[in-house]
Amino acid sequence: MSRIPAGMYIPGKSFLHRLDPLAKLIGLIILLAAVIAASSPGGYLLLILFIGVLLALSGLPFKLAIAPLRRTYLFFAVIFLMNALFFADVDPLWTWWIFSLSRTGLIQGANVVLRLAIIIVAGHILISTTSPMEITAAFRRLLKPLQYINIPVDIVALIVSVAIHFIPVLAEEVEMIRKAQTVRGARFDSTRLRDRAASLLPLVIPVFVNAFKRADELALAMEARGYRGEGRRVSGPEIAFQARDFGAVLIMAAICAVQILVL
Repeated sequence: MSRIPAGMYIPGKSFLHRLDPLAKLIGLIILLAAVIAASSPGGYLLLILFIGVLLALSGLPFKLAIAPLRRTYLFFAVIFLMNALFFADVDPLWTWWIFSLSRTGLIQGANVVLRLAIIIVAGHILISTTSPMEITAAFRRLLKPLQYINIPVDIVALIVSVAIHFIPVLAEEVEMIRKAQTVRGARFDSTRLRDRAASLLPLVIPVFVNAFKRADELALAMEARGYRGEGRRVSGPEIAFQARDFGAVLIMAAICAVQILVL
């Protein structure tokens, strides 16, 4: 499991695997609303406990579920410091030059980091328990009313599906390029900020070049198979909501209501 790239679908027979993809997508959207509404320790505790329940229902290993957090810890650190050191307050704890550390800034930084962490883990659970084709079909069903105002729902769903499909591919390429550049002398683990910033350039450029190359190859392959973007495509039979799907959506709505009205 440790070798599986983050963002890759993992087949299984857990409760979340069997849940309707549209129910999972709607539940994730409601969860995002609950995360945005969270502002108290009790609210965050409720969300963390619910993420733990989702993880148990998904059957995913804990290390795999939090893998995106381990890879983005520097991003979280930057976000926290930006809020802690640049949040204006009338009573700062410490000031120097343009930096101003305050209690309000620390709380704001912790709030932002917790919200991002919960959203990332929830999205990772969704992607790991739902195949790209199921996600595409769920987006198509969710956006279906927009086709009456001439919005190309099928194309939008395809774009989302392709983007999700490329997440584990790009993550694996980043890891391979990082190891190759480390062998060539890049200092990704250096304690000096200057050395780490200089080592990012030979990492970012090959990733972007390979991403554009893969996109061009995919476009050529789709064109060779007759894809033109217009017209209605057959997407398989529609899946009807079952009792467990309605129950899952109602539970998410209840959690969101508790966050907004109680906590």
